[in-house]
Amino acid sequence: MLDLQEVSIGPMPASSPWIRPVRMTFLQNGREKVWDLMRSHDSVSMVIFNTTRKKLVFVRQFRPASYVSCLPEIPKVDVEKYPATLGLTLELCAGIIDKDKPIVEIAKDELREECGYEAPASAFTKLQTYRYIACLATRQTLFYVEVTDDMHVHPGGGDETEGELIEVVEMSVPEVKTYISSEEIHSPPCFLYGVTWFLANKIDRYC
Repeated sequence: MLDLQEVSIGPMPASSPWIRPVRMTFLQNGREKVWDLMRSHDSVSMVIFNTTRKKLVFVRQFRPASYVSCLPEIPKVDVEKYPATLGLTLELCAGIIDKDKPIVEIAKDELREECGYEAPASAFTKLQTYRYIACLATRQTLFYVEVTDDMHVHPGGGDETEGELIEVVEMSVPEVKTYISSEEIHSPPCFLYGVTWFLANKIDRYC
């Protein structure tokens, strides 16, 4: 995961299968405005709690966007000066909605592929669907699912055919509380929301 070499930054091709930059022009209150944004796949994410060991289950991976946010605007990157660790993030298990199937089934697939747990659709509770704003036009649906050690029947770690490199991370509730209290958190907002929801609504499960 941390073997990063030959990094360069360039323009995005229009043929990207993941995001599509567009420019929106409009009149608002009689004033012409312009906004650049990106269309992207909607996605699912999930708060996972292992009831056998009373631990939350997350994933850690290298995120190019997180890495680039730490770089100056240069075309060629010195990986000795800017190591891959700058791009590591701790996240909820998640995946894009790119298949014609119920989103709970997509959540099931991601749970198995990324974390190795096989859980029935009935184990998933849909919490909310929310939108990302500013420059990204997409929605994410958040689920809660409880698993046990007996459900861990796959290796996890992501889909090798897609080049995913994912580390499964288990944290106790005290460890999670310490992490989200840090001055700088290497996690997206949906991670903080999911963890905060769990701490507020599932205290009976971890105390």
